[in-house]
Amino acid sequence: MAAITVHLDVVSAEEKIFSGKVEHLRVTGEEGELGVMYGHAPLLTPIKPGMVRLVKQHGKEEVIYLSGGFLEVQPNNVTVLADTAIRGDDLDKAKAEEARAAALDAITNPSSDIDFTRAQVELSKAMAQLQVIALLGKAQR
Repeated sequence: MAAITVHLDVVSAEEKIFSGKVEHLRVTGEEGELGVMYGHAPLLTPIKPGMVRLVKQHGKEEVIYLSGGFLEVQPNNVTVLADTAIRGDDLDKAKAEEARAAALDAITNPSSDIDFTRAQVELSKAMAQLQVIALLGKAQR
């Protein structure tokens, strides 16, 4: 018997990254981890930089990096809106490590022209990318 599915759209400012049926998905909201399956109550919530882990129809898993954004759950449709969304397989480990190092440098060696909050956000995004890469077991490019 096939699992009950819900339609998911993952959309960035540039393009639609994913559109299709999923058995369930996990994403990090402002209040913590969220799991969404068919029949979930309607919901609109901000999401943190991190990933959306989705199990497609027939059980195949996919991971997509998100820079943050919003999750909307309706009875038969789920939408993830993100400024940036990148398939896990398309992430560049060297770039993510470089961004992490730059953000850490800005935080530990502040100057008057550095926005501390912006540096923290950039660090969070870089760490989320590295988490996705580690999860997928990617080798350094």
